[in-house]
Amino acid sequence: MRPSSPSCFALRPQTQSTFLLAKLFASRFRPEPADPHAFDTRPPPREPGPVGVLLVNLGTPDEPTPGAIRRYLAEFLSDRRVIEIPQWLWQIVLRGVVLPRRPAALAPRYREIWMPEGSPLLVWSLAQARSLQQVFDTEGLPVRVEAAMRYGSPAVASAIDSLRGQGCERILTVPMYPQYAAGTTATAVDAVAAVAGALRNQPELRFVKRFYADAGYIGALAARVWAHWDAHGKPEKLLLSFHGLPRRVVELGDPYYRDCMATAELLRQALGADGALVELAFQSRFGRAKWLEPYTEPTLKSWAAAGVRRVDVMCPGFLADCLETLEEIQGQCRASFLAAGGQEFRYIPCLNDDPAWIDALAALVRRQLGGWL
Repeated sequence: MRPSSPSCFALRPQTQSTFLLAKLFASRFRPEPADPHAFDTRPPPREPGPVGVLLVNLGTPDEPTPGAIRRYLAEFLSDRRVIEIPQWLWQIVLRGVVLPRRPAALAPRYREIWMPEGSPLLVWSLAQARSLQQVFDTEGLPVRVEAAMRYGSPAVASAIDSLRGQGCERILTVPMYPQYAAGTTATAVDAVAAVAGALRNQPELRFVKRFYADAGYIGALAARVWAHWDAHGKPEKLLLSFHGLPRRVVELGDPYYRDCMATAELLRQALGADGALVELAFQSRFGRAKWLEPYTEPTLKSWAAAGVRRVDVMCPGFLADCLETLEEIQGQCRASFLAAGGQEFRYIPCLNDDPAWIDALAALVRRQLGGWL
């Protein structure tokens, strides 16, 4: 006699087929917690539960090592919204050229800016979430805040799981990009929608599209500038450096450039007469295609060559300091400006967990939660 086996293949053919079909069907959606009142003919009223707020930033490697950076870049650069060329062609370039070489080159740059607690972007993103939670706790509002990274950890799915586990059936997603771009804001929305698409019992969802003109955001930027000037004096020029995009993306309808221009103008107005010091450029160009201009580093070099000796640079499109602000701006661009003849280069840090910004973010979220609280 053959010994019994736990394998489904030991079942009778009809039972085996039913089991396999049930398993296949169940795998389409993620499991839901059991509802003790699912079949009650007179179920008790549903409790509204707290409201969830999901803050989504771009992402970061888990460690400043080539292996961790490779995993991060593989996910980030495989997003069709980030790289808009045919995937079959891009994957050949990505797997054959970029991933074998780029991580080792980036590792020293990440190590240079790494904090004791971890990646600056993650450290500040978590600090923002904690500070926002403290505001709502102090106000006695039933709000639960989680931070997530579009690429890397903590993942959007795990953050949504955490919110749902706390009883949140209504979730507001705040992509942490004041200026809308398909490669940042829209891909955060895509990620949340993908998680919802795998749920049988979906939460109610809202999204913030942009907030470049939000009075609290502009006011926090202006306060950051004034505090810096009070401590160090005014420069000859204040450069606002935004992350760049391929020019073709804007030609195809992305509103990012327009949002950046509007942010710069609103900050000029907020600074009053000192707004005349403000100029704008775009950083982080990648590849040979033409990107949004003027470019940040060449602009700084040309200023130094023209006799500008003291400049301040801030990055209004980044709400948390990261590789692009700390290493590229504070490191590379500073060195280029000084080598070209400049005498003083000062980087104004991102808003991070500045109390004025946290208050502005809390006000923004409260408005978006209208009818839910």
